[in-house]
Amino acid sequence: MFSGAPQNHNATLDRATYTISFQRVFLVTRDQVFDAWTKPEEVSAWWDPTGKPLSECTIDLRPGGAFRFVNQDSAHSPPFAGEYLIIERPAKLVFEALGAVGTVLLEEQAGQTRLLVTIRCASAERLEMYLKVGVDVGTDRTLDNLVGFLANRK
Repeated sequence: MFSGAPQNHNATLDRATYTISFQRVFLVTRDQVFDAWTKPEEVSAWWDPTGKPLSECTIDLRPGGAFRFVNQDSAHSPPFAGEYLIIERPAKLVFEALGAVGTVLLEEQAGQTRLLVTIRCASAERLEMYLKVGVDVGTDRTLDNLVGFLANRK
């Protein structure tokens, strides 16, 4: 686990739009944050909520390209796999995975990068299932790992 990672998160649940949102602020460039989301060797280092490296990470970074992330403890968590829909380096990623659409937005302001991640579920039932299995908590931990990963790379 990345120790000393600042806890500057702000998770929001919007039941009307079936959306869970997360925010973070980084003291690195958008390009560095974008790379952390799109380079397998970087994603592998921070994606697992436990802080362990992924056992598998494949990324075909193009619209229509697939990705697959497998935690070391894959017996208790299914692979996170999906397809990229939109890639706008270094500002935006949109992907479909596990019955939801994820969006990663990066905004650079005064030497900092603001990250907004949204998970938009297809229905209220899907949102409730995500909450029941802890997607909100797991994603929050994963993004804390990302903060620590990027802070240690400066």
